[in-house]
Amino acid sequence: MKRIVILALVLAAAGLPATGCGSAGRTTLAVESAPDAPAASTPAADHNGKDVMFAQMMIPHHRQAVEMAKLAEGRAVSDQVKELAGKIEAAQEPEIRTMSGWLTAWGAQVPGERGTPMDHDMPGMMSGQAMEELKGLKGAAFDRAFLTMMIQHHEGAVAMAGQEQAEGVHEPARRMAADIVAGQSAEIATMRRLLR
Repeated sequence: MKRIVILALVLAAAGLPATGCGSAGRTTLAVESAPDAPAASTPAADHNGKDVMFAQMMIPHHRQAVEMAKLAEGRAVSDQVKELAGKIEAAQEPEIRTMSGWLTAWGAQVPGERGTPMDHDMPGMMSGQAMEELKGLKGAAFDRAFLTMMIQHHEGAVAMAGQEQAEGVHEPARRMAADIVAGQSAEIATMRRLLR
């Protein structure tokens, strides 16, 4: 009995835990890794302010591109311009719906249909005057103006999407941004060829 007491005192003085080093080591590792584990599953980690800004800016940006694309049907003379406009409309309308859904789920404001004067400060956005001028054109003049304006518009979207890729955390938004960069960069190259 005395030997057991002495052994216990020696272990306590040496600072060794009675459960042994193995389990203590495992406990320490679990504690050290614990703070990282829940972060990925918490709602706050699902998106950040950059994701919200991306959606809130890209929605009116896409809406204007769709508005421009719809003008081509009755005004463009080139079948290639009409086909490109159809592709732009088909790609961007579903993205508008998706981004609106994200904002609603996040409790953030979905931009209204009418937009705001600040919308025209976004990269590549056309002024109201430029849009009115485009509406007044037909034939080859429309085609040239449409392609010139849509290149600028796409370049703005690519820049905004690149920022989302760099700073956003919402994976679906980052994937959409990657698709925008790839798809609209390819369309820019096509439009430049058509202008030549």
